[in-house]
Amino acid sequence: MNELNTRRVPMKWMLLIASTLLYVAMVSSITLGPMDISFSDSLKALIPNALIQSDLPDYVGVIIQQVRLPRTLLAIAVGGILAICGAVMQGLFRNPLADPGIIGVSAGASLGAAIAIVLFGGMIGHTALLTLGTVPLFAFLGGALATFAIYYMGTNSNGTSVTIMLLAGVALGAIAGAGMGLLNYFADDQALRDLSLWTMGSLAGASWDSISFACISLFLLAFFYQRNAKKLNALLLGEAEARHLGIDVQSLKRQLILLTAAGVGVTVALSGMIGFIGLVVPHIARMLTGPDHRSLLPVSLVLGGLILLVSDMIARTIVAPLEIPVGIVTAAIGAPFFLALLLKQRGRLA
Repeated sequence: MNELNTRRVPMKWMLLIASTLLYVAMVSSITLGPMDISFSDSLKALIPNALIQSDLPDYVGVIIQQVRLPRTLLAIAVGGILAICGAVMQGLFRNPLADPGIIGVSAGASLGAAIAIVLFGGMIGHTALLTLGTVPLFAFLGGALATFAIYYMGTNSNGTSVTIMLLAGVALGAIAGAGMGLLNYFADDQALRDLSLWTMGSLAGASWDSISFACISLFLLAFFYQRNAKKLNALLLGEAEARHLGIDVQSLKRQLILLTAAGVGVTVALSGMIGFIGLVVPHIARMLTGPDHRSLLPVSLVLGGLILLVSDMIARTIVAPLEIPVGIVTAAIGAPFFLALLLKQRGRLA
């Protein structure tokens, strides 16, 4: 257990630095965009005071309060959820390559949400879909089914085989891809357009309803994950050692896997497919603070929000006034990082 205490940077300092960077990124995100709005006007538009905003054009308040601010907050919440889910998955399976996207959880959640969009999209509007919970519910069910299928295939009396789970994730990802292709074939024009944009990942549809849903989910996940941080630390020693310490390993796995499926389902429903945040961010946090989940989880949460927010800023500005789906940006950043991890881990996986 001594390894858990070898923090490279104390948690309080790391959180202070990461929170400061996140605040700077928030201000930058609110003031940057294809519409040229000055820094001072952007900040004024955030203050709900008619006297202060009286000299501002009406469109400035609408852009800042209804477009840029909701998008900024949603990026932070979704990035935080993806990051802590990735950190928990890596600790649960004791492997740095474990990630909700790589083992098939995101694929299952995506297929579930796509089914909801195609089947129910023509009956009621997108806002009603979100309010009634149809898309989040189907995304959660798809992610949960994929997760338990992978867990069942990769677990036996000797424990959990991460290699089998990774291979099973590839297979389930292919099945989900086939299902998505079938849905694309039968979808009408509007559903096809929604699916095409949604599968690339985007935060453009941010609303205050989606922000509330994401923030509540993030708070609940962070609370339950943090309560189990010491148990995750014990799992780093091995499942047998954790059982000797009085931990019900199978029950812990089921709870954490279910929570992860719920978290991924929420992010997929609100922002589509955004990959590699759950893989890259926990590694960065682990290099900065060490493997102790009591510090790793909160630092991952803040860094996840920061990195996704910066990625979204790049997506919005690099080819302005056009916009690149944020999922493409995170994949461009995360894929080389994943390849580097594979090279580093190839001796262990052989």
